[in-house]
Amino acid sequence: MTDAREPKAFRLQPDRKPAPQAEREPRALRGAEMSVVTPAAIDVFEAESAETAPPPPPAPRRRSRLGAIFMGAAGVLASLAIGLSIDGLIRSLFARADWLGWLGTGLAAVAATALLAILVREAAALARLSSVEKLSRRAVDAIERNDPKAARALVDDLSGFLASRPQTAAGRRTLDELRHDVIDGPDLIRLAEAELLAPLDAEARRLILDAGKRVSMVTAVSPRAAVDLLYVLYEASRLVRRLAELYGARPGTLGFLRLARGVLAHLAVTGSMAAGDTLVQQLVGQGLAARLSAKLGEGVVNGMMTVRIGMAAMDTVRPLPFGAVRRPRMGDFLAALARFAGSEDGAKDTPAR
Repeated sequence: MTDAREPKAFRLQPDRKPAPQAEREPRALRGAEMSVVTPAAIDVFEAESAETAPPPPPAPRRRSRLGAIFMGAAGVLASLAIGLSIDGLIRSLFARADWLGWLGTGLAAVAATALLAILVREAAALARLSSVEKLSRRAVDAIERNDPKAARALVDDLSGFLASRPQTAAGRRTLDELRHDVIDGPDLIRLAEAELLAPLDAEARRLILDAGKRVSMVTAVSPRAAVDLLYVLYEASRLVRRLAELYGARPGTLGFLRLARGVLAHLAVTGSMAAGDTLVQQLVGQGLAARLSAKLGEGVVNGMMTVRIGMAAMDTVRPLPFGAVRRPRMGDFLAALARFAGSEDGAKDTPAR
């Protein structure tokens, strides 16, 4: 056996980094010119998204104080004039016979009570319409600030506002079960939109399409242009009122006038920005009318105009802006109107046996 070797210590040199080498040119690009890709001045996708993005709501006009003072003073003068005339009438009735005076007094009291009830109803309708506008503004503010507390308060108010609509019963139950599981404020608002407003949106699309079909059919068979105009105005006003009732606004006479003004303002803002819808209108007005009879083509164009008014009213009376649910477009109703016009043309051309 050999003797055991004594252990020795060795000093290790520190690791040295390899000297940097020049980067090797890729073999596939050796000898070839490098092409520099510069971004285009205008991004096609950004331009497309900007065109299809929903236009901002029209800013409310600033009311003139002089106009408000004039209307208030004129209203007070008209009320005094009506009161003095009624007082003179009742005095004349009492001068003729007591029972005529008491009859006139009773009728005046009944008329005053009915007028007060009408004013209360109109005030409640205006308050509901204002609630719809406030809910939409609160939703936009809560989404921009990502405020969960404001979003939960908004969802609770929206559920209470739509509690009278039977289409939202299942959505309200779902929100009650999931409202504490969703932490992000915008996600909670999108969930409320999908659960509460999606069934109402489907019903609104059906109402708009039915109105467009009725206008197309009536204006296709009416003999006068004045009849077409009157029926389009009637059907459009009826559609605006029904859409407002569907979303819980239930406007009265004054509320309907205010809502009609908002719809016209929305049409004025979106008319110059919806280039795609204008193109569709031109295609239907020229191509479809060329294949159908002239009267049916005119009816389809009138029906599309009614659909456009309904879409503007839907944007105006909807409590929340479109986010989780896709905004309806003119192309969604185009195929149905074209099929309806084609079926009407086929039924007209088929000879009777």
